[in-house]
Amino acid sequence: MAELGVPEGMLRRVPRQARSRERLGRMLAAADRVIAVEGVGALSMIRIAAEADVSVGAVYQYLPDKDAVLEALAVAYLERIEGVLEGLIAVAGEQDWGDPAEVLVEVFAGIYRGEPGFRALWFGRQPTAATWAADRAHKERMAAGLHRFIRAQDLLPERDWLAGACMSAHLMADALMQEAFRRDPEGDPAVLRELKAAIRGYLAELAGRG
Repeated sequence: MAELGVPEGMLRRVPRQARSRERLGRMLAAADRVIAVEGVGALSMIRIAAEADVSVGAVYQYLPDKDAVLEALAVAYLERIEGVLEGLIAVAGEQDWGDPAEVLVEVFAGIYRGEPGFRALWFGRQPTAATWAADRAHKERMAAGLHRFIRAQDLLPERDWLAGACMSAHLMADALMQEAFRRDPEGDPAVLRELKAAIRGYLAELAGRG
C-alpha cells in the first residue's frame, strides 16, 4: 500500500484491485478530514463509513478498530514527512542555500501548516504503542536523512560523531517544531525563529570540532 502510505502489515485485508485501493484511500481521507476539523474524539468507524460513503463492514474489512485507523494515518503522515526530506536531499548537492536552517525549518513548518489532521492526531491523544514505535523508527530515518543532507550540502566534514549529532539535532528540532504548532496552528513565529537560531548555532559549534 505504498501509494497510500500504509504498510500492508497494518491492514486486516490488503486490497489488490484498483477499486479496492481507491475505496480504502477514501476511508483514510475521510478519517483525516474528521480529525482535522473536529479532533480525534469525533472519529469512529461509523463516522468514517458515512464520510467515505461506504458500509461500516467495508471499513472493518481493512482496519479492525479506531486505533488501527489512527495508526495507519500516523504512519502515512510520517512517511510523507520523510518523502519531503528525501526530495530536499535529492537536490541538496546542486543547491547553494545560503541559510540551510531557514530552508529546513520553513519546509517542515509548511508541512505542519498543511496537515491539520497530523497536528490533531499528534497533539490530541496519547499515541498507541504502534504509533510510538513508528515514531521512533521515523526519528532514526529522519536523523539519517539529515546526515545525508548535511554531507550533500558540504556543511560539515564526515566524522565519527556526526551521525549522533544529527540525531540530537533532529530531536531538538522536532521538539521545538511541535511546540511552535501547539501554540499556534500557523507555527509560533518566535519559537520558529529560535529553532532556526538553534540549528545555526549547533552547526557552527559542530564545524569547530576536530
